[in-house]
Amino acid sequence: MTMEYAYRPLVQALRNFKEVHPVSFHVPGHKNGMLSGLPDDLRSVLAYDFTELAGLDDLHEPEGVIEEAQQRLSSCYGSDCSFFLVNGSTVGNLAMIYATCQAGDTVIVQRNAHKSVFHALELTGANPVFVTPAWDAVTKAVGTVSTEQIQSALELYPEAKAVVLTYPTYYGVTGTMLEETISLCHTYGIPVLVDEAHGAHFVVGDPFPCSALAMGADVVVHSAHKTLPAMTMASFLHVKSKLVSHEKIAHYLHMFQSSSPSYLLMASLDDARSYVESMDEQDKLYFIRRREDFIRGLGEIPMLQMVEADDPLKLILRVEGYSGYDVQEVLEGRGIFAELVDPYQVLFVLPLLKKGTDYPFEEIGSRISVALKDLQESHSTMNSLEVLQIHEGISSLVYTKRQLSQMEKEWVPFEESLGCISAASIIPYPPGIPLLIEGERIEEVHIQSLRALFRMKTKFQGTIRVQEKQVCVVKNRTEE
Repeated sequence: MTMEYAYRPLVQALRNFKEVHPVSFHVPGHKNGMLSGLPDDLRSVLAYDFTELAGLDDLHEPEGVIEEAQQRLSSCYGSDCSFFLVNGSTVGNLAMIYATCQAGDTVIVQRNAHKSVFHALELTGANPVFVTPAWDAVTKAVGTVSTEQIQSALELYPEAKAVVLTYPTYYGVTGTMLEETISLCHTYGIPVLVDEAHGAHFVVGDPFPCSALAMGADVVVHSAHKTLPAMTMASFLHVKSKLVSHEKIAHYLHMFQSSSPSYLLMASLDDARSYVESMDEQDKLYFIRRREDFIRGLGEIPMLQMVEADDPLKLILRVEGYSGYDVQEVLEGRGIFAELVDPYQVLFVLPLLKKGTDYPFEEIGSRISVALKDLQESHSTMNSLEVLQIHEGISSLVYTKRQLSQMEKEWVPFEESLGCISAASIIPYPPGIPLLIEGERIEEVHIQSLRALFRMKTKFQGTIRVQEKQVCVVKNRTEE
């Protein structure tokens, strides 16, 4: 089904350019797809894979259709200015942190942040102060920070140059304190940078949560490809602030983004903006009804438990007596692939449907029912899963990355690591939130969590010897 939305300046420019049958004596080397060996259905899109040609503008110095597309994006989201990102939300997180922080600066960071936030802090040489939210019993995951937690951090570190928050969480949790927290930070004259990767659709309003930008955040990054119909890597960055310079943001985006940005990605961003901007009340009502029908049908499947998050696009599925990995295995055996799996559950990201767009929810429900019958036949039940211990509160690094690079390291059994300084980050994945960050002191709560994660056969990123159950620490550096 071909859908037409409101005016999309970049999309239209690409269509107009293709219709003149241009002869390519320029990059890219596939020559409008003619030299590509990709399958036909993939090769066909290469006819639109142009470069900076007459009439197609330049992402790094926009003054034509890309400038117009970004202005329309800014108008849609109510920002001072907005940018297309072709290197994912990662580059947006890098740019907003570089634009507000430098080496030695203190930055207050919500602990359950994306790894790109930690990478940006490492690259800038800023000193992070971590604020760990409480465990959210509903989603069985770390939740959102409270205003009181941020206030405590600001009282301890009033010299902080920025506060970096994640909203919503990967699991669709928003909490109720973001606007109050942003207002608090502004009384200190400190900008709030929000990784809203999973909330690009919040701009449509009820029944979805309020956007961080509408609540006063200074810089907001959106992964348009996560919940809007944009290609993978396609993202937005918005600035609405008296505390953060959009010229600095633009400067760092110019440095960090590819000098050969994909016009396919940018066209998909223009299209995604148009899609969400044109979503009206009838569309939202249609989405709500289709979602409710799907959930009602799933509710008739024995064993299956569902958890609805603050964000209606997120739906958590659990089966008592089985791990999320068990459920994932049988679902994938029936061709159903979830966004995320953890020891407790699987997470679905539902489609942001508009009126007239169908989605095979009934067939999907039938497949899930069959998959859960497979689960009973192929997997043994297990005792109830443990709840991870979370180190709530405020913490900082003992050593910086630069200091660690000069120190000797060694591998030790994790059970014997109490008081040691972690020489590497340990990241249960998904969702990719660090349990330990290199330079942090290992405490009893970390050991308890690792013990539980090993028992639940959790996958890890970072540096850890899973089979040997060993962690890498700074040699001879323990708590006295």
